[in-house]
Amino acid sequence: MTTLAAATNENLAEISNVLIYSAMAVYTLAFFAYIAEWILGSRSKVARTAAALTPKGAVKKAAPPVTVHQAGGTAVLERPKVVVRAASGSRDVPDGPGAHGGDEQGDLYGRIAVSLTVLGFLLALAGVLARALSVERAPWGNMYEFNITFSTTAVGVYLLLLALRKNVRWLGLFLTTSVLLDLGLAVTVLYTESDQLVPALHSYWLYIHVSTAILCGAVFYVGAVGAILYLFKDSYENKLAGGGTPGSFATSVLERLPASASLDKFAYRVNAAVFPLWTFTIIAGAIWAGDAWGRYWGWDPKETWSFITWVAYAGYLHARATAGWKGRKAAYLALVAFGCWLFNYYGVNIFVSGKHSYADVGLGVLRSAGF
Repeated sequence: MTTLAAATNENLAEISNVLIYSAMAVYTLAFFAYIAEWILGSRSKVARTAAALTPKGAVKKAAPPVTVHQAGGTAVLERPKVVVRAASGSRDVPDGPGAHGGDEQGDLYGRIAVSLTVLGFLLALAGVLARALSVERAPWGNMYEFNITFSTTAVGVYLLLLALRKNVRWLGLFLTTSVLLDLGLAVTVLYTESDQLVPALHSYWLYIHVSTAILCGAVFYVGAVGAILYLFKDSYENKLAGGGTPGSFATSVLERLPASASLDKFAYRVNAAVFPLWTFTIIAGAIWAGDAWGRYWGWDPKETWSFITWVAYAGYLHARATAGWKGRKAAYLALVAFGCWLFNYYGVNIFVSGKHSYADVGLGVLRSAGF
């Protein structure tokens, strides 16, 4: 029976690997579909209106029709105010419909890309579940398992926002790119054979602490993407407001994104929403440490950098709430905080030894790099 169980677990591990590779293949197709959405979809309707109303527009449009209002029996002629994305000297710009620009061709490729993303997500989720069944535990015992779960969760957050009818399809291209890089790193450098956990990890706190850490990281990642794109879009709008002429490539890409103010608000709301859960993650980890090691806090490298990450995000949210820091300063703070989270996971796990180093991943990575 023991031999049969071992063979079954080994088969499940192989099935998990096949599913992860299949998910990578589908994500690759989704990546190209997102590329097609951005390249073949026309510029947004707002941008096309701007081009027509400016002297450089290829086609001159008639002036907007006037609207007649009846005020106390007197007809008042009022020309409507037209606010466009590319209007020089104005930062009061509306949001466009997303990457596809609102035309049928771009929207078709976008819907294909989202469908492929859903399929890739389901395959990756099945791969994570198969890995869990192969080891008969939560699939979070080493960096490989954490990576495949983290990337799957990040895609799940994106799809959830779409299901809630949030206009975030512009995230798709950047998400699939980073997910492919993350999974590529997982299957080539971080891969670890299925194995049982060390005794310290045999606790129900594994499900509570690690699952919330993965979810927080996925949401922090989405917020970081929003902050990065905000910086690019803000520079683009500043150049327009100053009378400059951005390059054709920058114009083609950045006019498909929401307005910078919307990206700034998006990053803030995402980070603010998940920060309480990150606080709970640290508290849960401290309680688990008390059960496993007899002390709640020992300034282990992982504990230290978790706290540094908490301080960085707390500083970001505090600056937004009290000092009125919005825009570029806030975006830089958000990216510094996410950088702390990345180092807490990759840097500490690979290059720093401590009580949280369970799978000797760091040694394997260093050897694979030739050290």
